[in-house]
Amino acid sequence: MKYAPSSHFTWQAFNFITFNSLKSSSIILKNQRFLSLYDQYTGMTMISLSQVCVQFGGFELLSNISLMFNCGEKIGLIGNNGAGKTTLLRLFVGKIKPGEGKIVISKETTVGYLPQQMKHKDRKNLLDETLTAFSGITRLEEEIENINNVLAQREDYKSNEYKGLIHRLSEAHEEYQIKGGHSIMADAEKALVGLGFTRDEFSKPTSHFSGGWRMRIELAKLLLKKPDFLLLDEPTNHLDIESIQWLENYLKDYHGGVILISHDRAFLDNVTSRTVELLLGKIYDYKVPFSKFVKLRRERMETQLAAYKNQQKKIADTREFIDRFRYKATKAVQVQSRIKHLDKLERIEVESEDKSGISIKFPPAPRAGSIVVEAVSLSKSFGKNLVLDEIDIIIERGEKVAFVGKNGEGKTTFSRILMGELEFSGNLKLGHNVITGYFAQNQDELMDGNKTVFQTIDDVAKGEIRTRIRDILGAFLFSREEVDKKVKVLSGGERSRLALIKLLLEPNNLLIMDEPTNHLDMRSIDILKEALLEYDGTLVLVSHDREFLNGLTNKVFEFGNRKIKESAGGIYDFLGRKKIESLRELEIKRTGLKILQKKETLNKKEYFRRKEYEKNLRKLERRVGKLESEIEILEKKIAEMDRVLFSPKKFANYNSGKDFFVEYEKLKEKLTLKLKEWEGSSADVEKFLLIND
Repeated sequence: MKYAPSSHFTWQAFNFITFNSLKSSSIILKNQRFLSLYDQYTGMTMISLSQVCVQFGGFELLSNISLMFNCGEKIGLIGNNGAGKTTLLRLFVGKIKPGEGKIVISKETTVGYLPQQMKHKDRKNLLDETLTAFSGITRLEEEIENINNVLAQREDYKSNEYKGLIHRLSEAHEEYQIKGGHSIMADAEKALVGLGFTRDEFSKPTSHFSGGWRMRIELAKLLLKKPDFLLLDEPTNHLDIESIQWLENYLKDYHGGVILISHDRAFLDNVTSRTVELLLGKIYDYKVPFSKFVKLRRERMETQLAAYKNQQKKIADTREFIDRFRYKATKAVQVQSRIKHLDKLERIEVESEDKSGISIKFPPAPRAGSIVVEAVSLSKSFGKNLVLDEIDIIIERGEKVAFVGKNGEGKTTFSRILMGELEFSGNLKLGHNVITGYFAQNQDELMDGNKTVFQTIDDVAKGEIRTRIRDILGAFLFSREEVDKKVKVLSGGERSRLALIKLLLEPNNLLIMDEPTNHLDMRSIDILKEALLEYDGTLVLVSHDREFLNGLTNKVFEFGNRKIKESAGGIYDFLGRKKIESLRELEIKRTGLKILQKKETLNKKEYFRRKEYEKNLRKLERRVGKLESEIEILEKKIAEMDRVLFSPKKFANYNSGKDFFVEYEKLKEKLTLKLKEWEGSSADVEKFLLIND
């Protein structure tokens, strides 16, 4: 049985427990549980790849990759979207198999994987679902209780069977202690609070949380399992800045290995000490954190480019010689020799497309009044739930401000109020000639689904920029083939990226952007940031990406406790002050934790009080569940038709008695309607929760 010790477990503790409790090194050598710990703390747990190749169709994504990761290492996986980062993590957990080569994971190594998207099963409340991470400890508790019950009924104290039960009971107790069985409730609370949940949410059913919050639940469970390796694919996408900071500190002190994919550069720099870049099917391994990797990579790329140019010149010279002397008998041997040399030459590759020069410049912002936004005693409630309470805020022309704070504190609500999408009480005034542009997660719904990607941008592009539309689309991850797709067949992330580009090219003087970096890779984020730095209008950014905000904003508005607090300076000035201010809060949390550890139980009264509340929700939830099932069926049908569409043989044999494309479009339209119904029903659930919370 493999198990992971608690995070405070040390090698000294291991020696004390083993040698003082078991008394004999011979017993230790026979005990696989302690051998597994020995392996872990002497660096024997590892993951290795040897000559691994992965192909999709005729495209080789990974080519002869060889690499080793040791337990305890903190590694950042870097590369453009589509480079193979997620594929590599899926290889480690057996989700896909390599076409060639071997993946070796040592026998005692445990691996935990958090993908970007996953299906959630809603059967428990928040706390109980989180405690499923301790299933091994729960089984031990049951075993200990069963053995104690058996021993209480037996009197054959000298029999071998009785001694065997005593021995197993001792082992189980040792294992229970090393696994941290006495602190599972406290550990669960630390993880949940650290990731942004409040204690009064512990008894809420998991079905009451949105997709982003359910991803936090899965992350909490994964951290509490304490595997030897944590594989995390964009874990910060659904976290606010405070939760990201907590996760950073957790991962820095984590006993096992961490393999991390993230577009958050500050997060990578603060957690990792090794950077592995995937580029053109190959791996480049740097034993440095991300910021140092950037400098070393630039040097490598310059060297590689120089070598490439030198090789191309030699190839051109060789071909010129071949063409010149191909038909001269006296040069036949030399010509053949050079032809063979060219055939055997290993070509130097550089990035297939250099996008470093691509930039987007906003149209000049029409001049607005000196005060762009002014709110006085503005309040907003959803039913009985007060989100914003008599807030006062002024944003002046040309300011670039950040909205920060925990999720659910009103950042998006206030953004929507500025856009006129929500009613409120109090006073709000937008300045003279203010033209507002808004990017939000549902912004993609406003685009015409029957237009192509290219047409959507061509409609808003003006002047010289129209000649560079394909370059701009490529910079935001739209390949040459994808620019001719219709908007209605794009994924949610693709539509969000397209809406972002569209917004960048429209003339606004107040730009409000809610988490614009979530669907972008690092290169696209750089291009967006450069454009925003040059933007001469007023900018409001809701973002958890500190590195993106750094240097871009000059004022921070912190949302919390239904109020907004203004803070001058950049994001790192704000975070520096917050760390000092939060020491008292930290002490309060520690005191609360000690009380919890003493009790090790949770008052269930709130849970039972909510029974009636949950009953009233069932009708709404059943509607959501039914729509999800219908959507799943439609998506499967469309996926099957996609496979037919991309296979000439299948398409030729397709016969349903209906025109293929008519049927295909009807399914797409039906799916769109069902998705809108699902969003409406989900919104009804959220509204019910807010009103009755």
